[in-house]
Amino acid sequence: MLQSAANGIELKRQLAASERKGHIRATLLILPLLLFILVTFAAPVVLLLTKAVYDPSIADTLPRTAAALKDWDGKDLPDEAAFAALVQDLKKVKEDNTAAFVGKRLNYEIPGVRSKVISSTNKAAAITEAPFKEKLISADKLWGDKLIWTKIKQAAQPVTDYYVLRSLDLERDADGNVTSVAKSQAIYLTVLGRTFYISALVTVITLLLAYPVAMMLAHAPMKLASILLIFVLVPFWTSLLVRTTAWFVLLQDNGPVNDFIQYLNLSDGPWKLIFSRFGTVTAMVHIQLPFTLLPIYAVMKGISPNYVRAARSLGGGPFYSFFRIYLPMTLPGIGAGCLLTFILCLGYYITPALVGGASDQMVSGVIASAMNQENNWGKASALSAILLIATLVLFFVYNRLVGIDKVKLG
Repeated sequence: MLQSAANGIELKRQLAASERKGHIRATLLILPLLLFILVTFAAPVVLLLTKAVYDPSIADTLPRTAAALKDWDGKDLPDEAAFAALVQDLKKVKEDNTAAFVGKRLNYEIPGVRSKVISSTNKAAAITEAPFKEKLISADKLWGDKLIWTKIKQAAQPVTDYYVLRSLDLERDADGNVTSVAKSQAIYLTVLGRTFYISALVTVITLLLAYPVAMMLAHAPMKLASILLIFVLVPFWTSLLVRTTAWFVLLQDNGPVNDFIQYLNLSDGPWKLIFSRFGTVTAMVHIQLPFTLLPIYAVMKGISPNYVRAARSLGGGPFYSFFRIYLPMTLPGIGAGCLLTFILCLGYYITPALVGGASDQMVSGVIASAMNQENNWGKASALSAILLIATLVLFFVYNRLVGIDKVKLG
């Protein structure tokens, strides 16, 4: 008996060792792919999102001023030492040729101060002795305003909530309290709301169009279904840019759609189809339709027609059988298709830019503009973070209500 127990223990040990070797081999096999994903995807995303809350630009360019303002209570103008520190920093900024960089960062806080900051770096070079406070204010009245000093102190903190707050149309006032920005600057919540509205609208329209088509494909003869499925997959064979450009040609004022409308005498002039919400939604629905249709079709193919037949044989009418039996069984496909379409729509950029109007631009366009035109990576990162958080919240809500494990893509 002791020999049998010893043999059993030895067998378990050998089995555990064999499993460890298998795990090690599997890990080594996926390690190159894992490293590739980390280097090319995860690391850049984390680095980008970090810029939403980390900005050491003022701390690096105005280090003496940042140190002098640490104990400033913000009630009155800073003391002579703070002005002396600022003069020294401005001289160093001029030597390093970073005046435009400092001015741009402070211009985020107070619009219109960029040119004054750049001018002050030149004037500071002439200030060589005390009183620094009086001379700097005489050189430019900007430095006699408590607000600019408050903003410098706030911006001097490497970890900042400025970009996140501005992305939500909020800011910190001179006392450090979070308040709403002026109505003329409150644009980001509108853009975010528009993005979610258009994404939801496109998702609903694609569902209404995709469900009956998927149902027809699922119940059609195999040969006919295969041919029809090819037409569904055709959009995947062409570029997104080509498809969007095609809609641009179709919907323009002298395009085929407007020509047909005028041929039918439905209008005296061309309808506003391009550079409008209609054009944006239409193009997005065309592009996203297969993403909604295919998961629904995949689930419907796995549903036996005997369930509905059994319901009909038990006295259920066609509508009752459909809504009580068939529709609930297709919910995993509906959930997968709608979730995929909605998330993809949140990141649309090319389509709204080409066929949408100024009031139809989505958050991706604002992010692209912040990076390519304004070179404001902090704003772009904050908007990206908000979009990512919204997507994660959507996943969480869906998981709690439906269950992410019930999502079926095929």
